[in-house]
Amino acid sequence: MSRTTTPLGIVAGGGTLPGRVAAAARAGGRDVFIVALDSYADPAVVSAFPHETIRVGAVGAAIAALRAAGCRELVLAGPVKRPSLLDLRPDAVGAKLLARIGRAAFAGDDGLLAAIVRVLGEEGFTVIGAHEVIGEVLAPEGLLSTTAPDAAALADIARGVAVVLALGAADVGQGAVVQQGIALAVEAVEGTDAMLARAATLRRPGPGGVLVKLVKPGQDRRADLPTLGVKTVQGAVEAGLRGIAFEAGGAILMDREAMTRAADAAGLFLLGIDPRAARWTEGRQS
Repeated sequence: MSRTTTPLGIVAGGGTLPGRVAAAARAGGRDVFIVALDSYADPAVVSAFPHETIRVGAVGAAIAALRAAGCRELVLAGPVKRPSLLDLRPDAVGAKLLARIGRAAFAGDDGLLAAIVRVLGEEGFTVIGAHEVIGEVLAPEGLLSTTAPDAAALADIARGVAVVLALGAADVGQGAVVQQGIALAVEAVEGTDAMLARAATLRRPGPGGVLVKLVKPGQDRRADLPTLGVKTVQGAVEAGLRGIAFEAGGAILMDREAMTRAADAAGLFLLGIDPRAARWTEGRQS
């Protein structure tokens, strides 16, 4: 964690990650202040910490609140579905920052996030990753579950790695479902849960497929790392999958122990991989 004594600012989207970051910072002796994004942040998650609820387009209000709280370092934590520009309704500061972001506003999520991080830096903030505050949430390498992938599942993982790296290079998504070498579904704006629900309707007879989640090539790891939790395991089970492979050191596992228990109960494997190792980049088991 950073050694600075200024309060940590947390821009909170959905899920429990913002609260975990805040709790970890506070446990380390650091004050926190949360900008809770309206319609995304869970009030139950942020209520235990100093916070202000602000709509997504009210950028000026968010920056003013963070500055008033004395924040200089920021964490962007929790998913936020990108609003359309018509629905954004930026305030005056937001409109100026949107102009500075420029064409990146129309790019993929990673391009937009990188531009947002850059502009926040120009405004005097330093963006750090959630994993820099709570490093134990980063996925480890190796098998977490009792069940292990067999040769067919490993081949599907290798195929999934190739698909997701190609998808990520185009700044589209971070995940894919592969069964028997066939890409059943790839992740786009709908997110992982919806992709898994779609994959459930496309499954083929025979051995189930796998979910692969990776960081996009060249992605700024301070924002939008692939995040998986118990709900991901449940979605994989409902989709008839045999397991989940994720990037070691590049994915956030929310409540790893609960995920592992759920996977073991379902006979599902959880595997942390280095997607750029030869066995995966060559698309075959070494």
